[in-house]
Amino acid sequence: MDLMNYENLKLFRDVTQMRSLSRAAAANGVSQSAVTQQVQELERAFGIGLLDRANRPLTVTAAGRLYADFCRDVLRRRDEFLVELEQVKQHSLGTVRVASIYSVGLSEMVEIEQEFARRVPSACLEVEYLRPERVYAAVLADEADLGLVSYPEPSREITVIPWRKEEMVLAASPYHPLAGRAQVAPEELKGVEFIGFDRELPIAREVNRFLKDHNIEVNHTLHFDNLQMIKEAVAHRAGVSIMPARIMFEEMAQGRLVAIAIDAPELYRPLGIIHRRKKRFHQVAQAFIALLCESPKPELGLIS
Repeated sequence: MDLMNYENLKLFRDVTQMRSLSRAAAANGVSQSAVTQQVQELERAFGIGLLDRANRPLTVTAAGRLYADFCRDVLRRRDEFLVELEQVKQHSLGTVRVASIYSVGLSEMVEIEQEFARRVPSACLEVEYLRPERVYAAVLADEADLGLVSYPEPSREITVIPWRKEEMVLAASPYHPLAGRAQVAPEELKGVEFIGFDRELPIAREVNRFLKDHNIEVNHTLHFDNLQMIKEAVAHRAGVSIMPARIMFEEMAQGRLVAIAIDAPELYRPLGIIHRRKKRFHQVAQAFIALLCESPKPELGLIS
């Protein structure tokens, strides 16, 4: 017999609490004979009597008290588990976990969080900033529901939702000779002091491909693995760089950097939303994806 059947556990618990087979049967909606049979099967399975039927009301034996305590403990833990499980379900259904590359921008994400909170007040948005490879790992390990990456790469495990294309511009110090230009042709970059990205980053491959396609040789002075360090180096006149216009807005407003358009329409940084294939999103996650896809795209006209 199934000793862990919750209905059977509850039935024996009620018998010992009510000291009556008939009252326990009525409380559980079964016949008294079914209760009697159940107790007898337990006694045969355990090889010892659980009830002393010679007395009225029923007397519970030492073995019966031991089993009754077990029944109460199991049923109590089951009730606690169901309550806690429901709390976890409610939290997970109202939480969106996002892993993002750093260059999406803390200021931009703050605005997105504020708008998301306005639209879905009961939702919780958890954002973690990681290197690109760690974003993919977090999504694959289901540590994040969504990942925000540049140059997204689909795979057998990863699906990409196109997000936006970010205009790439020439970043320069306000004191650089090119700083006064509204636009430069690619060939004008030949021989400039250039601050690049570490070679393993997708953006480095794309910038280097652009330079090679246009037969441009630059003087690489420094390499960094993140945009913030490159912006600081450019601001300190160590050279120019090519980066997304969107991530320069704060430094431009401060007068520390200028953005110069490059006459190369093929030069942009694609951003994508990644997630595990066949992942089923709850309504809150779907609402967040919809909000991201509404995000305005930067235009050169915004740069001044």
